[in-house]
Amino acid sequence: MIKERLLARSVRILCAGGLVFGTYNANAQESAEPMQKVLITGSRIASPAAESPSPLQILSSADIAASGATNLQELLQKNPTMGTPTVSRTNSNFLTSSAGVTTINLRNLGDSRTLVLVNGRRFVSGVPGDSAVDLNSIPTDFIDRVELLTGGASATYGSDAVAGVVNIILKKNFNGVLLDALAGKSQEGDDYKKKIALTFGITSADGASNLMGHFGYSKQGAVASRDRERSALDQTSSIRQGHPELAFVARRPNFSGYAPQGHFLGDSEDFTYDANNNIIPWNQNGAPGSGAGATGFNRSDYRLIAVPVERYLFATTGNWAFNPDHGAFFEGTYASSRAASNIEPFPLGSDNVYKPDGRVPAASLVNGALVRNPLVPQYLYDRISDTDGDGVPDYFFTRRLSEFGPRHSAVDRDTFRLATGLKGTLRGWNYETYLTYGKTKEAQSSTGQVNVMSLRNALEAIPDVDGTPVCRDVRSRQEGCVPINLFGYNSITPDALKYVTAPGSLLTTITQRLVGGSVSGEVPGLAAGAIGVAAGFEWRSEESSAIPDPLTQSGLNAGNATPPTMGEFTVREVFVETRVPLLKARPWVRELSALATFRHGDYSTVGATNSWNAGLEWSITPDIKLRATRAQSTRAPNINELYQAPSQDFPTGLVDPCEGVSSSGTGALAVNCRNAPGVAANMAAHGGVFTLNQADQQGISGYNRGNPDLAAETGRSTTVGLILTPRAIPLLSRAVFTLDYFKIKIADAIVSTDRQYALDQCYNQNNPQFCAFITRRPAAVGNLSAGSIRYSDIAATNSGGFGTEGVDLTASWSGRAGPGTLSARLAHTWLRKLWQQATPDADKNHDVGEVTANNVNAPRNRATLNLAYKWGPYGASWTSTYTGPVSLDDQFLKSLSIAPGTVGVGSRTYNDVQFTYDVRKAVQLYLGVDNLFNAKPPPIISGLPGNQTGTETDTSTYDAIGRRFYAGLRVSL
Repeated sequence: MIKERLLARSVRILCAGGLVFGTYNANAQESAEPMQKVLITGSRIASPAAESPSPLQILSSADIAASGATNLQELLQKNPTMGTPTVSRTNSNFLTSSAGVTTINLRNLGDSRTLVLVNGRRFVSGVPGDSAVDLNSIPTDFIDRVELLTGGASATYGSDAVAGVVNIILKKNFNGVLLDALAGKSQEGDDYKKKIALTFGITSADGASNLMGHFGYSKQGAVASRDRERSALDQTSSIRQGHPELAFVARRPNFSGYAPQGHFLGDSEDFTYDANNNIIPWNQNGAPGSGAGATGFNRSDYRLIAVPVERYLFATTGNWAFNPDHGAFFEGTYASSRAASNIEPFPLGSDNVYKPDGRVPAASLVNGALVRNPLVPQYLYDRISDTDGDGVPDYFFTRRLSEFGPRHSAVDRDTFRLATGLKGTLRGWNYETYLTYGKTKEAQSSTGQVNVMSLRNALEAIPDVDGTPVCRDVRSRQEGCVPINLFGYNSITPDALKYVTAPGSLLTTITQRLVGGSVSGEVPGLAAGAIGVAAGFEWRSEESSAIPDPLTQSGLNAGNATPPTMGEFTVREVFVETRVPLLKARPWVRELSALATFRHGDYSTVGATNSWNAGLEWSITPDIKLRATRAQSTRAPNINELYQAPSQDFPTGLVDPCEGVSSSGTGALAVNCRNAPGVAANMAAHGGVFTLNQADQQGISGYNRGNPDLAAETGRSTTVGLILTPRAIPLLSRAVFTLDYFKIKIADAIVSTDRQYALDQCYNQNNPQFCAFITRRPAAVGNLSAGSIRYSDIAATNSGGFGTEGVDLTASWSGRAGPGTLSARLAHTWLRKLWQQATPDADKNHDVGEVTANNVNAPRNRATLNLAYKWGPYGASWTSTYTGPVSLDDQFLKSLSIAPGTVGVGSRTYNDVQFTYDVRKAVQLYLGVDNLFNAKPPPIISGLPGNQTGTETDTSTYDAIGRRFYAGLRVSL
């Protein structure tokens, strides 16, 4: 009973520091037990009040149980402080890696600016080259609570805590065995879900030592695009004719022009094949399988709304007390997950095979004679000519490689983490030392790609002595080359398919090592109380590698070259924190304390960094408290930002600022352009005007790369808050209210510079930092002009800026209501500002109330309301999540001459319920329904900002699956 009363008291205390979610509030009882000091997220100093000087919200294990969530992201995304996650089960189907990973993004400032901790210590990343943690690797049934600290916390915890901290506290001191099993599916019969989790623990007789363990298995099934009417057909957005300010509408169907029977272009005519493989003129408006004129392809038949994820989890924690003052601890986690993505067969164009112009030879010169490829139809051969001067007629094609089947990726991901250390008390001071090792490995295998070198050999066929097509190249024939026929439906033979198929693979590894320690205690001497002090150190090493298969590295699988990315860094840090009581028991001052933290880091990559925070806590009365903090946080660049290997790209739509510039011009643009020798030579050859042709535009290449010269980001945050616990008002005596203002601004932010922006900055603004990304041809090469852009690169730079500002409101109440107990809580975030800048002198791009082109959904208002009622053996909980209206990205609308704010989507509210019945004290049945009223996601059609390919909405924000049911059983022994 003493432990139960202490737990209830602790929950009441935590409620004053933030907002407790769940039904524990309803059962909290006052206790006369002496209050123990509690360590709360945001401070290394244990405090009797357990109140954070920064905004803090808390989700309990009861919330997790009441949600029926198999993954922590499902619950966290309902909190209004969360932004759009970069990776989730419903937005990762088209990612080249990390399918099925689940990350979090506080304040819409980026996953890499949200620090995830487990028991106050870092957790190994689940995304190669990044710091984002995969929540799949943390078992939900092993979590005691999750503390959300929204505000800069780098001084306390180190880099990456610019937006805030998510601290996952695991269960401890658990005795007995708890079994939890559930199964469910969607109303449409898919999204199958099942989970079984076994948690067990034992504690020594004196309560000082304990051991806990957890085994878990969960599986979430796929949801196909074709199984939802709104996404079953390819579609695109178009402006409603005559009323562009009103809305965008879906043009449906809008099938892909890459058809499985092929599209072939000669000199003056293009054609395809009907269902009977008869040649017909190309007709983009046909429908697959409808006979003559069938030229389109429905990609949605293959795509997924949600990828399937299967997980096996093991976790354990333990404490061993040597004596009452000293002991050892350990934490172990192993997670093995498997995910799969699926998209349509590869869309092959002749420019993928014969770069850059895509001319395919229709014949070969054999002993000086022109010999037609026998697989090229005479109809096509009679309508083509030599277009590149090599004496061989050429043609062009596009074709959906349907014989290859879908492009499918299977991902096996393993995460292992072990933390161990010593902790105790020595002469009134608490100490802790720890050693942590974590590793994530990912092995991805993929199908549906093509070997370009083999395909070229197979495309260049000649007749053998008996007229049978054979590959022209003798050596390739010896290596098993089989001629390939692309003309018509199902024309690729199994042998040819085997020869040109290119299985893909990706191997990634992330390794994290930590060594740290801290001491905390009190120094007497002030009239208002003792001074709290904490100090410590940490050494950390991060390594990451991502190695694709050789064909992908060389760009020979019909995609762009993607070389391996590898890198590492180390950091040594020291910190000190203090809490100074200034006044106590004075008029209007029950307690007044000052808090300060300073951290110094030394990185092997960016050198020295400094973070700090300073705060005040002013308790006016027992029921009214004010808090305020000002902090400077830092984020060192991650491995991808530093060391991403140059991966080739072929950008389109770039506008060269120098085009049309005259040699006689005196402006800054003309001078900057003429400084390039190739541009000056071009002007001399074209009457003094810089002139480009179509080939110059099509001949631009470029590389996307990291930047080892990056510096650390610096973030400044301000929070001011009010906490009310109106115990003097009977109706509100068990209520807690918090109101917090937040403002975060990030300078020198690491961003990937837009190519067009780099061009404009280089030539219009004479900014040498961006000129380094552009390489021009010094002289003409073939039909490519002197001075034309050869490479336009993208690299990470410290040129950006981000900021956000708003107000968080939380309220909770619990108590008797009729025959049972009621718990209610509300969390609401009002967003005043959210902006980003390409450079410090650029205009701010404001995103509040918008869904943007970079998939940020930032409504001005978000809220979550939870109600829980317990009456004897019966229980019920209701969660209502509100997402306010948003308009389409204003920059997108402006580009179409549409007034910003006039086109968008309305608000959405999702309701989830769960009912429980205690069969007996140790057995509970539960039944839940998510999205009770089957609220539909807003239509955000392909081509609009925020669209997730294959879903026709923003699945990072809205529910694209629909109503879902589940039932489960909990048994405790």
